[in-house]
Amino acid sequence: MDRAGSMPGTTAHMTPARLALLLGGPVAVAAASWIYLALMITDMSAIPGMSAMMMSPQMFTPMQFFGLFLMWAVMMSAMMLPTAAPMIGAYARMQGADRARGAGWLPVFAFSGGYVLAWAGFSLVAAGLQAGLTNLAVMSPMMMKAATPLGGGILVIAGLYQFSPIKHACLRQCRTPISFLMTQWRDGEWGALTMGWRHGLFCVGCCWALMGLLFVVGVMNTAWIIAITVYVLVEKIVPSSEILAKFVGGTMVGLGLLISF
Repeated sequence: MDRAGSMPGTTAHMTPARLALLLGGPVAVAAASWIYLALMITDMSAIPGMSAMMMSPQMFTPMQFFGLFLMWAVMMSAMMLPTAAPMIGAYARMQGADRARGAGWLPVFAFSGGYVLAWAGFSLVAAGLQAGLTNLAVMSPMMMKAATPLGGGILVIAGLYQFSPIKHACLRQCRTPISFLMTQWRDGEWGALTMGWRHGLFCVGCCWALMGLLFVVGVMNTAWIIAITVYVLVEKIVPSSEILAKFVGGTMVGLGLLISF
């Protein structure tokens, strides 16, 4: 429902070409993020302050922290925007009736922007955690991964979270675009931004622990970045993915205990 308590109208007919055009902005942002992420992985100097951090890992400057935040923000945009495509597409179709009345296309971009902002908030926390662990000398600035005992603990925590009611409540919100849109609908650009932000928060609630795996395998580990992206998308679109989430969680707990002891 929107602020006035009304439901969005019936969607206007939308051809695949029109939908692709509306999704062009989010797709371009995701593609640019993957390109910049690849550049950062192949050349760490592309991350502001990273060279200095590797030389003096216990001396963080504002520029070095900004570099960590930028790294995480770009990585989250690259990983998570593609997994939000079903929700963004559903929003674009539902907003079609408003566009037919002259509302324009900006709400689609605002919705996507709100989603990215939610993950930017997560990136700020992740950057702070990485800076703290590096400062405590329990995370390698060169390999960008935590020491073995800590890594095992992160795996156990991430695995246990896969069983939590919060995880599955958030996952249900991510898996049912129409239900989310019908209950969270807001009109206009600011309304779209709010909806995107709220959906992003549900997505963070669903996936934050999975992102913790990057502290175990290496924050800039290309294979794992791709694997986590694919897995998150599978969780969102495959029926009965709660069972898959619990299976993966059990595996993570077992591996974490094996590494720790």
